[in-house]
Amino acid sequence: MTEQERTTQTMKISEVKARLSSLVNEVYRKETRVLVEKAGIPVAALVTVKDLARLTQLEHEKSARWKALETISLAFEDVPLEELEAQLDRIAAEGPQLDDIEPTRKLA
Repeated sequence: MTEQERTTQTMKISEVKARLSSLVNEVYRKETRVLVEKAGIPVAALVTVKDLARLTQLEHEKSARWKALETISLAFEDVPLEELEAQLDRIAAEGPQLDDIEPTRKLA
């Protein structure tokens, strides 16, 4: 079974408790993922270590992107909102012309 064919089972926590060993084996063999519900609310999941590593990497990448966006936004903090909106409207109409955009200060 390929990763694309892997299914996700939704199970009550009581059923997961009763079948934990076999479910861990199924997850390890990449046959399934298990979404654990408590009182009908999803609270946890059983996934492979590889899936967890992928999730962790995605979280790090997302954090790095937000930090980069915050840094970039500092270059435009002194530009009035109306001017930024006008520039964005122009870019949207003409297509990106990145050489035309001048930040108010250089990034460190």
